[in-house]
Amino acid sequence: MKVLIVHAHPEPHSFTAAMRDAAVEVLQAEGHAVRVSDLYAKGFDPVAKAADFPSRQNPDYLVYALEQRHAWDSGTLPDDIRNELDLVLWADLLILSFPMYWFSVPAMLKGWIDRVLLSGPTYGGKRFYDRGGLVGKKGLLAFTLGARPHMFGERAIHGPLDDMLRPLLRGTLYYVGMEVLAPFAAYHVPYLNDAARGSILDAYRAYLRQLEALQPLRFPRLEDFDDRLYPRD
Repeated sequence: MKVLIVHAHPEPHSFTAAMRDAAVEVLQAEGHAVRVSDLYAKGFDPVAKAADFPSRQNPDYLVYALEQRHAWDSGTLPDDIRNELDLVLWADLLILSFPMYWFSVPAMLKGWIDRVLLSGPTYGGKRFYDRGGLVGKKGLLAFTLGARPHMFGERAIHGPLDDMLRPLLRGTLYYVGMEVLAPFAAYHVPYLNDAARGSILDAYRAYLRQLEALQPLRFPRLEDFDDRLYPRD
């Protein structure tokens, strides 16, 4: 299997980086081909902007998704977007590696999603969910956060973790057609000692060793809806 880890943490020695390194070690040992895109290290520009399109379909009014599609069709994508997209298209499994910021991803990773998962090759029209452009690939979130596990759940202070992750699990990975694996969360990381952190890394290694056997999360399929996307009776 070909695995792409998109890593977004500003500190090279962070625990998130340790998780990334553990993933590379384990996956390579299991015989997988692994590539890492470290967004901060490479200085990736996360800002979606008109300058992303040197040859505009409509120079008078920017519709970002439409210009993405035009740039893809005309072969005029900027190198930084094209290089990242090539990695995504190469991979069988995409792992997003990040610290949780404000119930979401860092701006660096959000910008990568906005600029790289572009209209055309990854989605467009009714090419989304189980008909998205990246059908056949898998996606996984591996992230750190400061909260404890008991803070998530139906009656917990933060509510269900899946609700927090919905824009990523369903609105990003599944939207472009990927089979979405259960996320791996490293809880309470800033406050743990080295032994506790080591236990988390061991659990993550064990999780990655069983990737092939994991069942994807269940989401609606387009066949359950009519041509106007109303639910079928």
